[in-house]
Amino acid sequence: MDPSSSTDKHEREFKQAQQYGRWLSDDERLALEEEETQALKLIDQQRHRRMRLIVFTGICVLLPPLWGLAAGLSFYLLFPETAKRVALITGSGLVIFSIASIIAIGLLVLAVMNYLF
Repeated sequence: MDPSSSTDKHEREFKQAQQYGRWLSDDERLALEEEETQALKLIDQQRHRRMRLIVFTGICVLLPPLWGLAAGLSFYLLFPETAKRVALITGSGLVIFSIASIIAIGLLVLAVMNYLF
């Protein structure tokens, strides 16, 4: 084991002990390291996803038929939580409108069938 990495490990453990007011057990330290690893992985995934969306938005801006999609992606990149709510409300409205349209067309077909026969 490299002496500098051992020293860094001891310093990190000492800082954790100062932060928590006691020395952490091996299980607690492993759990804390696992949480930190998961958090870093999540941040890296979000950064990678955001970069892909930015590149895709740039491509959409360059192609005029995709300007609407570029506007939607830009809105999502700038306001992700609001965009999710708007998409949920719009999707729900579309489903309700589709169901109402199907019912109206069915009633219209029944009315025409009764009129003809």
